[in-house]
Amino acid sequence: MILVLDACAMIAYLRGEPGGDVVGGLLADAANRSYAHAVNVCEVYYDALRRGAPPGPTRLADEAVALIEHAGVEIREDLDGDLWRHAAARKAHRRMSLADAFAVALTQRLGATLVTSDHHEFDAVAEERVCPVLFIR
Repeated sequence: MILVLDACAMIAYLRGEPGGDVVGGLLADAANRSYAHAVNVCEVYYDALRRGAPPGPTRLADEAVALIEHAGVEIREDLDGDLWRHAAARKAHRRMSLADAFAVALTQRLGATLVTSDHHEFDAVAEERVCPVLFIR
């Protein structure tokens, strides 16, 4: 299965939050290919910077990204006109964060399933069948 992880899914995995074990299982399954858009990884990095204690918040944030990559998540930096226009249209059509709009656009581009814990942002995406959504909790 092709998967796109949003920031909530990656953070749950990294922090051992509820649903993090589901993400871990998906990442451990060799039959799956996992991706995340760089904008969503930026959210993970930002979250780790905020939570990091001086003097090493940057180190903590770098380690978070390294753990995600080591777990098999490929960071995609697609930012061509088709993708960013698609993300903008998604955000204009349905109120959601720009980062989540990029996750949806990448999911559709790859023919993937979006992995998230964020019902607030993605319940409507799932109901409208914009793309397959797997809620980890």
